[in-house]
Amino acid sequence: MKMTPGVLIIGALLVFWASAFIIAGLPAATMKEKPSDIWRPLTAEEEAGHRLYVANGCSYCHSLFIRINDWDIGAERIAQAGDYVGQEPIILGSERTGPDLSQEGGEHPDDWHLAHFTNPRYTSPISLMPSWEFLGRQEVRQLTAYVQALGLKAADYRTARQKYWKQQASAAYAAGPDANVEWIHSQVPEVWRRMPNPYPADAAALARGKRMYQDFCVNCHGPIGDGQGPAAAYLYPPPLNFTTLRRHLVENRYIGGIFYYQIMNGITGTAMPYFKKHLESEKIWDLANYLGVYFVGYTDANIEPRGIDAAYEGPWQNPYQPPAKGAK
Repeated sequence: MKMTPGVLIIGALLVFWASAFIIAGLPAATMKEKPSDIWRPLTAEEEAGHRLYVANGCSYCHSLFIRINDWDIGAERIAQAGDYVGQEPIILGSERTGPDLSQEGGEHPDDWHLAHFTNPRYTSPISLMPSWEFLGRQEVRQLTAYVQALGLKAADYRTARQKYWKQQASAAYAAGPDANVEWIHSQVPEVWRRMPNPYPADAAALARGKRMYQDFCVNCHGPIGDGQGPAAAYLYPPPLNFTTLRRHLVENRYIGGIFYYQIMNGITGTAMPYFKKHLESEKIWDLANYLGVYFVGYTDANIEPRGIDAAYEGPWQNPYQPPAKGAK
């Protein structure tokens, strides 16, 4: 056959369409993916939130899938094709300027998301995310509903747990500041309540703790630790006022282990998230020392019971004394 421009064009088109059918058409026609064990259909409000997620380009910064090699980011579940049945369009994203959101549902209560979408710096002071306040409250609620659905049945379990503990936390807050602190501390296991901070509160440790506070805590708990950061107007119960804790430090009461447990694990039902995926162990202890020294006026750093000091630690004597019993 003589090669002519027409034959060349027709041949190229045949190759293109054959390739397209093999790559896209054949899988679409033959792959009928079954729903995964966590799958459920989205509600109308969640579907509206999904459309907002797609229309506003959220996938440019967030992914919606976890691979085996993603365990280092604190993954909880490897994504499966059956997780995305019925979603149209499926926007998985490829960038992680922000965190992966595939299991975001129930990680935070709804009011945290309201503050976050209004101004992401309210909940994450070093966030690069733009404000979505321009969407208005109704569309922010829809976007929140979609984010809270990410993880599907697993997310439903977590959001139900958030709602249950929010009732408990709200009742404790309504009972007054002292009852609230007692309730919060009672949720910390006894082994942590009897554990002093094992690291000295020297100048370097306090400087590191200050950095952690500014990067993660200041816009909820405020610059002076009184719980009056800019996010507080959106949150209930509001952030804890650290300056009220001093009167709870009486005989045989420690603060280091309590702070560590609450920073590590968060307080479910409130806007206080966990930081065990963000901060290594010593950074949490340094942050606990910073809270104790600057907002409570006392740290139990490096007191008995204690073990062998870490190799890099210099000599340090704790100059901070707990208040007398009954002191305010």
